[in-house]
Amino acid sequence: MRVHFLHPPDPEHLEFITSLLDPTIIVSSGEIRSEHKGTDLLVAGRPTPEDLRQLPGLKAVIVPWTGISPGTLAAVRKVPGLKLHNLHHNAVPTAELAIALLFSVAKKIIPFDQQLRQGNWEMRYQSPQSYLLAGKRALIVGYGRIGKEIAKNLKALDIEVKAIRRSIGKGSRFDVSPVDQLKKYLPQAEILVLAVPLTDETEGLIGAEQLALLPDNAILINISRGRVVDQQALYSALKDRKLFGAGLDVWYSYPTDEPSRKNTLPGDYPFHELDNIVISPHRAGLVKETEILRMKALAELLNQAVKAHPMDNRVDLDLGY
Repeated sequence: MRVHFLHPPDPEHLEFITSLLDPTIIVSSGEIRSEHKGTDLLVAGRPTPEDLRQLPGLKAVIVPWTGISPGTLAAVRKVPGLKLHNLHHNAVPTAELAIALLFSVAKKIIPFDQQLRQGNWEMRYQSPQSYLLAGKRALIVGYGRIGKEIAKNLKALDIEVKAIRRSIGKGSRFDVSPVDQLKKYLPQAEILVLAVPLTDETEGLIGAEQLALLPDNAILINISRGRVVDQQALYSALKDRKLFGAGLDVWYSYPTDEPSRKNTLPGDYPFHELDNIVISPHRAGLVKETEILRMKALAELLNQAVKAHPMDNRVDLDLGY
């Protein structure tokens, strides 16, 4: 079986994944050339239609991360029979950051830190401001690999967990309901965690109406995509103290080039001026071990393919995830 990396991994990571692969797998990388026409599997985050045309025997594209770009979906959809897979190597670190954001918001870690750095202890002697997490009720919207990891962590904190997902599978450890039950469960959700992919169905899923259904002083954590939540509605709910707070790792505005990395605010509203929000620059899956996790997950898929086993993480081309 021939596997081609459109963008070559670093030499140390290429050596690592090669050590994990079945010896019958032939690996190549770089710009697609005539000698690569026999490629079976293409590892590429954003392959172009031209890339795919140059590989007539291609059986599948593996995106080496979770989110699928619209361009990749469109390109793969045009090739009859071509399969698309992604990786979920980031599930554990992303879930960890979700929990870190939850603790930061609930315990007001950042405001206390900022005051004490100036020698100011006054917040310590004001009315208690932290939020008890044990015994609270959480609703996770999106119960894929990341959502399941978050649920496991929340349960360990003695938090009651319910989940919403598009399709209901069997054998869940937690109470899982379909999307049409969202409004039913929002009034019970003292903690709302968003872990869904961004699709036509999920864009704007949480708006002013949904936020109003939450109990007062709820906490919202978003590690999915910014546009799953209506930005104006979220800003208003935070500013008006309808929400106790929010922790966001995903946003509405991103830098468009290297110079803009130093001066791009993450939204159209001044979220950065609010003291009840913890903001994080879309980094949940980025840990020191990321590339090792990625190579392990990728090797697992490739070894499944060479043994003629169905590869995990197949993307539904109609749904986009």
